[in-house]
Amino acid sequence: MPHNGKEKKNSPTVVLHVCCGVCLFSPVQRLREQKYHVTGLFCNPNIHPLQEYERRYAAASLMAEKISLPLIKTREDRRTWRSLCEPYANDPEGGTRCGMCYHVRLRAAYAHMLTGGYDFFTTTLTVSPHKGSERVFEAGQRIGGERFLKIDFKKQNGFKKTMDAAREYALYRQNYCGCEYSKTA
Repeated sequence: MPHNGKEKKNSPTVVLHVCCGVCLFSPVQRLREQKYHVTGLFCNPNIHPLQEYERRYAAASLMAEKISLPLIKTREDRRTWRSLCEPYANDPEGGTRCGMCYHVRLRAAYAHMLTGGYDFFTTTLTVSPHKGSERVFEAGQRIGGERFLKIDFKKQNGFKKTMDAAREYALYRQNYCGCEYSKTA
């Protein structure tokens, strides 16, 4: 559903790329505290296998419902993701493959921001202590410049808050980043 800018006329709008339900709570809370009108975007062509993807989407949907967050699920472009990431299949976690993966997902959030008439875009990826926020920031700014919000959501106890919410709502918690290569790297 395109954003028409009328619901929250005085509040800037942001598309929040959502990687999973566990990572959703504190980023939305923080953006709302900063007076943003937030819409979630579930776009994760990296998640493998399909059962894992469905479990993460279900958890994200549940958390979005609990916190009254509009959540949009995009059509996944697994082919593009694979063509960019497969050459780096043997990279260690946090290597070139991860940077390419950030790029694919943030590009989708940026495109949705543009087509939906939103002001900004950002991602829940920075709530994880396993993701280098600077790499995520570099990818986001390369794609969208100043329209990418550089927020390290793990700060201000963000990771703890999001884990507490995940336990409270008994959300599915994954044990790997999501891509088929991270299970073996």
